[in-house]
Amino acid sequence: MNALAAVMQLLVAAAFVSIPLVRHRFGPAAKAAAVAELRRQRVRPEVLEENKLRFDAGGHEAAAPVTVAAVMSVVAVMNFVGADLARPLTWIFSSLVLLMNAAIVYSNLTAVKSVEAAFRRKGDPELARVEVAPFLKAAEEAFPGWVGVQTYLRNTIVFGGSALALVAVSVA
Repeated sequence: MNALAAVMQLLVAAAFVSIPLVRHRFGPAAKAAAVAELRRQRVRPEVLEENKLRFDAGGHEAAAPVTVAAVMSVVAVMNFVGADLARPLTWIFSSLVLLMNAAIVYSNLTAVKSVEAAFRRKGDPELARVEVAPFLKAAEEAFPGWVGVQTYLRNTIVFGGSALALVAVSVA
């Protein structure tokens, strides 16, 4: 059963690596669409840079998912070789991944409200004028249609793979 856990953990790792890959490839188009929407709203596009708002795979948008993928890969190798620490590390990291992915899904579902709140907290009067819903919609529509399917598959793999890994090490 450790091999099943390891395979699931490698699938979870691949799912997390897909996040920065998609953002790297299509982030510039999303930024261009967001800039066009800001211009439509008569908001200076420079407000994005001034407030360090990004659509690409830079910064924590790449570091966090790549780190998760690396950790899950290491735990997968430990499961493949039958290391004593594989079971407790699977419990720790697969559980954390489940919780993190739940937070990511919640954040995506409440994006408009949370971005509006974040913009208000920044204290930038120009940023506060941004109509967030059309701003985010413009950026989202710049990604190809298959990205929605990929997001659904990624979440299914992360939730299902993490749960199966936990079950696999529990019955091993």
